[in-house]
Amino acid sequence: QAWKKFDNQHPYQYSFLDAKFDSQYKREEKMVRIFGYFSILTILLACLGLFGLSAFMAERRRKEVGIRKVMGSNAGLILRSFLKDYTLWVLLANVIAWPLSYYLMERWLQNFAYRTPISYYLFLAAAGITLLLAVATVSYHAWKAANTNPANVLRDE
Repeated sequence: QAWKKFDNQHPYQYSFLDAKFDSQYKREEKMVRIFGYFSILTILLACLGLFGLSAFMAERRRKEVGIRKVMGSNAGLILRSFLKDYTLWVLLANVIAWPLSYYLMERWLQNFAYRTPISYYLFLAAAGITLLLAVATVSYHAWKAANTNPANVLRDE
């Protein structure tokens, strides 16, 4: 009634403040959910690719592993030689990805009134997780290759 007394031409439209804030952040919540799904899918595909690549490399280096075992190498050294190649690539990929992800996160956070600082612990945790996933993925084939009987591998020579 008070509104009609001052402005009779426009109807009174009201909304609750919490609903207004909720509608503003719906887009961000949807984007975070979509990025989460695609991140999980990307990690699974990368692990599958790494698993296949490690199987291929283990098969290709089968005779080398057999010769190393005959010469007295233990499974730990063979496992270390497999993991060394992959850990270097994973660490290089992290070093390349850090500046790009820092830049993109800074740009995204500029749109918010209240910002949180980006900590370098996030990048170290991401590097640790990717390194752990790579080691876990590659270790299966490396361990399998390191524990094969060298007589079976070198029989054809």
